Amino acid sequence: MTGEDLLTSYIGKHGAGLCFCSRCGSTLCGIVDGKVHGVTLGCVDGDPGIEIGRHIFVGSKATWEVMPEGVVVFEEGPPA
Repeated sequence: MTGEDLLTSYIGKHGAGLCFCSRCGSTLCGIVDGKVHGVTLGCVDGDPGIEIGRHIFVGSKATWEVMPEGVVVFEEGPPA
């Protein structure tokens, strides 16, 4: 994989963290217990061919952000 040597991770004391580019600082994915947990779609080239299934933490979204029609939203995180 090109650029793999530029990846840096920050993992907190509970085993969750982020993987990011050490050159530009872009967040690439979340990490939980050593496994990738969610990919930042802004770093994907091309159409990933997925649809939004839910929007979380909309209670703190930017005032200008518009939620897509038909998507389940949660003011905070989804129920456990």
